[in-house]
Amino acid sequence: MGQIITIAQQKGGAGKTTLAVNLAVAFSRAGKSVALVDIDPQGSAGRWFMTRLEVMDDPGIEFSTASAWGISYEIRKLRETFDIVIIDTPPKADSDLRPALRAADLVLVPVASSHLDLWAVEMVLYLADREDKETMLVMTRARPGTRLTADVTEKARGLSARLAETPMSNRVVYAETLGQGKAAVEAPKGPAHGEMAALMAEIRDILNTSEDRAA
Repeated sequence: MGQIITIAQQKGGAGKTTLAVNLAVAFSRAGKSVALVDIDPQGSAGRWFMTRLEVMDDPGIEFSTASAWGISYEIRKLRETFDIVIIDTPPKADSDLRPALRAADLVLVPVASSHLDLWAVEMVLYLADREDKETMLVMTRARPGTRLTADVTEKARGLSARLAETPMSNRVVYAETLGQGKAAVEAPKGPAHGEMAALMAEIRDILNTSEDRAA
């Protein structure tokens, strides 16, 4: 039975799709079968995937779309076939998000290194808590060594969710590869490779712990 990762954030521009596609490719390259599901009407993950099909014969992952309320049915099918199913959700936190949260084994909330992004997570955390879901904040577009990133990170630690030890730093390679239908781990080896490997390991540990607890 596959494991479901839902990526949610009320504020746009926090890096949801960047996180979704980079995790999808990272898990695939680690030997997992992966499906990426886009329920965001903007369709950014879908455009990334169609670009990916243009540049490679084998995209390495499956792609699907669904309406917010059709996601439950889609997930039931996908989790029978794939090890990891990643859901990219719309930039809003309301009743439309609940089916994707309800299906999740883990909810990831990207937080770009700004106080605006941090303020926007409260409703997502509230909805995830109502569904009794494990939740983890992921700092995105982080600038290590800056006062702003340190301040936002410290405040994030005080919220009612765990904080990933590994941030996604503000690197050109994430935006560059996204526009090419690729992920950062498919670019020449650099710091982003280590970031994604470490973040994926954190996520895998949480999923494995949850699976053991459920068993």
